[in-house]
Amino acid sequence: MMPIAMITGIILHRYMGALSFLTPYLIVVMLLITYCSISFRDILFTRLHLWLILIQIAGSIAVYLLLLPVHPIIAQGAMICVLAPTATSAPVITGMLGGNVASLTAYSLLSNMTIVVVAPVIFAFTGEVDATSFTDSLWVVFQKVFILLFLPFFGALLLQKFLPRVHYEIQKAKSLSFYIWSVALVIITGKTVQFISDQESPNYIMEVGVALAALVVCVSQFLVGRRLGRIYDDTVAGGQGLGQKNTILAIWMAQTYLNPISSIGPGAYVLWQNVVNSFQVWKNRKNL
Repeated sequence: MMPIAMITGIILHRYMGALSFLTPYLIVVMLLITYCSISFRDILFTRLHLWLILIQIAGSIAVYLLLLPVHPIIAQGAMICVLAPTATSAPVITGMLGGNVASLTAYSLLSNMTIVVVAPVIFAFTGEVDATSFTDSLWVVFQKVFILLFLPFFGALLLQKFLPRVHYEIQKAKSLSFYIWSVALVIITGKTVQFISDQESPNYIMEVGVALAALVVCVSQFLVGRRLGRIYDDTVAGGQGLGQKNTILAIWMAQTYLNPISSIGPGAYVLWQNVVNSFQVWKNRKNL
């Protein structure tokens, strides 16, 4: 489904600009469905989660500073691939690999909530936000990110408490999030292609560099996450928590707060992480 969605976005890229306003709404709906499926009573944060979130934040800054002398857009593209929170679909892959789903679910929640606080600060420094000052830039980013990530969380809590029947029906419709994800992927892929095709003086070497940087970041995060997870007897959750990213959100943030061409990074990350996940699932089944 992922290749079909991306190919569709590439073919219809001329029309995706008009639909790009839908992306944040689709993200909100996907997160609401995900949070309604979580049992918050079972959420337990561990020392592993603390290490993973520190790597996610410090790593994004380190990658940006390391690649900035090479090219600012490559630095932004790689940075957002590290900063992006864990994918809402990561618990599914974790379960397929025999990992601790509860642990990964807890980290996914922590990862998303942390981004609400951290992303505005990082984008205010490194991004291209249309604002008159650092404080103004911080507020511009915070408003949108807060609504995007916190609203579904509080919405799920309120529904569970005051409208349990609605909450239950949303739980039953959790497979719907996959189709919403596919639509969002079509739109953001098309918008990314549109940004590339509209360049007056395209720098294809730089764009390939962004995609390759995303590959290195992707593989590194899976390896570091698994290595760290092994220390705490939580190998799979560590790898998926750090390596499997919410690329829809990452592309939207790159297109909104960074140079739009940097969205090639998380766009390529979609492909790289699916290759890694496919290999892991194949290897796991082979060893059964």
